[in-house]
Amino acid sequence: MTMETLAQPTTEEGMARTEAFVDRLMGSYIAGAELLTIELGRRLGLYDALRDVGPCTYAGLAERAGIPARYAQEWLDQQAAAGIVDVVGGHGDERRFLLPDAYVPVLLEEVHPAHMMGLAPVLLGVARALPAVADAYATGRGVHFADFGDELRFGLGSLNRPGFAHDTRAWIEAMPDVAARLDTGGTILDAGCGVGWSTIGLAQAFPRATIVGIDLDAESIVEARANAVNAGVADRVSFVEGNAADERALRPDHVEAYALITVYQALHDMGEPIQALTAFAAVLAEDGVVLVGDEHGSDEFEAPAGDVERLQLAVSVLHCLPATWAESDRIVNGTVLRGATMREWVRAAGFDRLEVLDIEHPFWRFYRLG
Repeated sequence: MTMETLAQPTTEEGMARTEAFVDRLMGSYIAGAELLTIELGRRLGLYDALRDVGPCTYAGLAERAGIPARYAQEWLDQQAAAGIVDVVGGHGDERRFLLPDAYVPVLLEEVHPAHMMGLAPVLLGVARALPAVADAYATGRGVHFADFGDELRFGLGSLNRPGFAHDTRAWIEAMPDVAARLDTGGTILDAGCGVGWSTIGLAQAFPRATIVGIDLDAESIVEARANAVNAGVADRVSFVEGNAADERALRPDHVEAYALITVYQALHDMGEPIQALTAFAAVLAEDGVVLVGDEHGSDEFEAPAGDVERLQLAVSVLHCLPATWAESDRIVNGTVLRGATMREWVRAAGFDRLEVLDIEHPFWRFYRLG
């Protein structure tokens, strides 16, 4: 594309802004395409093969990964050009490639804090649902979470899993009285549990507690049960397919009241958030606590915004808003849960206490309700 093909701005400042926007879009396209090549590597086990075989040629990767050598060549050349793998010697067909040790956690270690292999599946999920989302915008309807497919479900779980594995204990310890109580036992409700990594993290952080996870998505619950078995905590963890805003769904036969209710990155997606908070209050023990960890942006709208809010609002347009609308069109919040909105919901649900906890997180703000 050349500037001659574009509508000509009338001022030098306008021309510079046009050029900068063109550059930005081209950069986005390059980054998106490269992200999809990373997803290809994940699906085919190419990064595992590179790690296992060490410096290798095209033929070496092809043999190890079980793909044709020509595909191995194209993918390795692209990965090297993108700076994802290193060229460590050789020429032509004997050129040798190596996966840098520094990238192994990012690409292959599923519970490492730097693991980022959920990004491309999330992008794929929202991209595949885009026709349905466009139709929803045009007709004033929603798009159900299940319609975003396996990629989105996997991607969200993958991105959040390291935090649940490493930080759950510290998050609860920001409320020392609650942590001390759970160390002696008690029952926890994990609302909006997804594929169960948050529920499993709670079970591992508090070995004497029992945990109930609930989620509206049937496939997520199936995966959560399998993940709990694989993690060795299924004897203390159970899952319910149901709506967290339904008090009856929150009361399995063996549970009377909860010492702690956690809601991680889920309240903003609920079709009836005030009703859900009200239901939580109804099933909470007398001295129980609700811990909400949810997306935060600026407390006031900003334009242009920083990277975090840009990301959250883009995801909101493509996923969170239409998925919430599919549950209910009464309160359709979107991804960014601003402080004033949270306070309004908490008051409407009848809670007396709302405390913002001193927990560092790049995307979430943590609230204690009681």
